[in-house]
Amino acid sequence: MIAASGITRDATMTDAARRDGNVPVPGLPPLSRLSLNSPLALTGPVLVALPCLLAALIGFNTYAPYGADAALGIAVGAAAVVAMAQTLILAARPPLVEPLFGGLDRMYRFHKWLGISAMVLMILHQQIEPDFERLVRETSLGELGEEAGELAFNALLALVAVSWFRRLPFTPLEIPYQIWRFSHRFMGALFAIVVFHQFFVDMPTEVDPSLSVLLNTFGIAGVIAWIFTELVAPYLRRREFTVTEISQTKDTTTLTLRPEGRAMRWRPGQFAFFRAPEAGLSEPHPFTIASAPRPDGTLTFSIRGLGGWTRSLPAILRTGTRVQVEGPYGRFNFRKGGARQIWLAGGIGITPFLAWAESLSEADSRDIHLIHCVRTQEEAIGVETLRAAAARNPRFSFEVVVTTRDGRLTAERLIGAVPFAIRQADLWFCGPTGLKDGILKGLKAQGQTPRRVRFEQFEFT
Repeated sequence: MIAASGITRDATMTDAARRDGNVPVPGLPPLSRLSLNSPLALTGPVLVALPCLLAALIGFNTYAPYGADAALGIAVGAAAVVAMAQTLILAARPPLVEPLFGGLDRMYRFHKWLGISAMVLMILHQQIEPDFERLVRETSLGELGEEAGELAFNALLALVAVSWFRRLPFTPLEIPYQIWRFSHRFMGALFAIVVFHQFFVDMPTEVDPSLSVLLNTFGIAGVIAWIFTELVAPYLRRREFTVTEISQTKDTTTLTLRPEGRAMRWRPGQFAFFRAPEAGLSEPHPFTIASAPRPDGTLTFSIRGLGGWTRSLPAILRTGTRVQVEGPYGRFNFRKGGARQIWLAGGIGITPFLAWAESLSEADSRDIHLIHCVRTQEEAIGVETLRAAAARNPRFSFEVVVTTRDGRLTAERLIGAVPFAIRQADLWFCGPTGLKDGILKGLKAQGQTPRRVRFEQFEFT
């Protein structure tokens, strides 16, 4: 999930992007995720898949009279155009669409695989290219559209390969995030060329125009979404903040930001994208907001230094620096859970739980036990916030597990530590996947599988 208090998007998206140790990139906060059995979480993927299938079916039926090869080539090409258009629409982060995927983390993952699927379909279209030369009157504009399609295909193939293999397989090497993001921004321009190809390539004129209407609609929508993302959204969505406090705990930097103008409204557990162009940090990185909403609108990010971008924060940022925040995003919300809850955090994954703990009042009636796993005691952040929550609400308790001192957390130790039956509780998790998988496997072996498990993806890309 976008890690509490700010996962950076440095390496990918860390503590909600690896939110960057947090973001799912070092420092990015992990995005929230609904359980896979949630009907709502399947609505978005279904709604996105249906237009692709519809385009393929209409394309095949429309061109079936010209032969199976022509029909198949048009079908996969039509599905590719619709899929690519929808990747650009999802990249615009439409707020009404995010809930249909169960959170921005799942929406971004679907966006990634939708783009890869579009590329595979384009390759198939290229290999089964319909030949209508004897059936159409060729025009200079049509020839230009065909050449434009070739250009866009080769360029898109290269960019999708960069996105797919951002981390080189079986090696610790990865393409720097700044280069990856810069190249990614050209996707929309290349798709505009694909739309040009779709508009003007020479095709038989006597066929049903339904396919052309569908493809033109999605093509234009995709281009508009890209223009909005690159040129409009940065000015509409970003809010101005000023850094009022900077503190350092080992390799974690905690920033307190004061809003300039209208404050941002968020729920504890959500994340936002952070950038500081005034300090030369113009690339936005996602981080979990590590504080609950406050009357003065101030918010806190806790960002672990997992990459060059996040490690540079203590040296570059100063009190008084103007920064920009875009959000909030995410659907990681413990108030949708049951009466008994276990909060399990690994490392910087504590950030959403800090915001949750700060939001607890004396009247909250849930029984909650939090366990924060860290390698050394110095890596534990927000302990004062947790102590204050425990003092304020006797039904909330917590403990810090220091692995170099206490050993690794096991399912047996978790069962012994939690003051209620785990089988009757919800488990909320944020941290490395290995910790989650090991604990859940151990609990299952002990016959103590939680009632529900909720977690956010620790990687955005």
